Amino acid sequence: MNLINTIPTTSLDNEIDALIERGALFVVNHSAGKDSQAMTAVLRARVPAEQLLVVHADLGRVEWAGNLEHIEATTGGLPIIVARNLNKDFLQMVERRGAFPSPSIRQCTSDLKRDPIEREVRRFLKANPQFDGLVVNCMGIRAQESTARSRQQAFRFNKRNSKAGREWYDWLPIFEWTEDQVFARIAAEGQEPHGAYAAGMSRLSCVFCIMASKSDLQTAARLNPELYAEYVDLEKRIDHTMNMQGKSLEEVTGIKAQRTCCAA
Repeated sequence: MNLINTIPTTSLDNEIDALIERGALFVVNHSAGKDSQAMTAVLRARVPAEQLLVVHADLGRVEWAGNLEHIEATTGGLPIIVARNLNKDFLQMVERRGAFPSPSIRQCTSDLKRDPIEREVRRFLKANPQFDGLVVNCMGIRAQESTARSRQQAFRFNKRNSKAGREWYDWLPIFEWTEDQVFARIAAEGQEPHGAYAAGMSRLSCVFCIMASKSDLQTAARLNPELYAEYVDLEKRIDHTMNMQGKSLEEVTGIKAQRTCCAA
């Protein structure tokens, strides 16, 4: 079966085509992960290149090495903007709060990804009046990933960001895709996913993500021992764990940190 050709068509097609015709800016949120990569391929095939902008939220030392290089190598020369929180990184944020984020309090997403990306998109729109403030913010979120994500809307008008002359929509172009379809699309482009997948990771987010499986945390600890030791030390210093059941990283992974680090 050709997985790519079995992707369901959606009722959004006419609306998306109308936004393309209106000259909207399509922002490609790119983490360097497989879903971002497949989504980019879909958008490049549908949206004129001059209406595409790639934005990467740089998480600094807590993201996988080579992320930006992978994005540059797989986006076909599209313009890329790197968004950063200029006041803190993930480990600094956790230390200041005295707690790690949780599934219900995703400060890492809001402070280090969403807000910096939205800031850069606003700046880009202001500097490029040809888009007349019309933007479609595209994210590689899939319903198959979790129950919570399956409840999201594949397309919606973003009222919060639609002000000061902006008309802002959020779109999940591969919302109905399976993981097999994602990897099939990457292969069809003649590309490879980020090397972390071949090394054993099932998903690409922060190296040590609060949502990661035990297997992914173990793989990440083996591949990034110094960063692992920083997380272990931080858990001890603030007396709070990444794990929602209160287990330390060393307990979850069964891997002893090789050294003790101090927070930067």
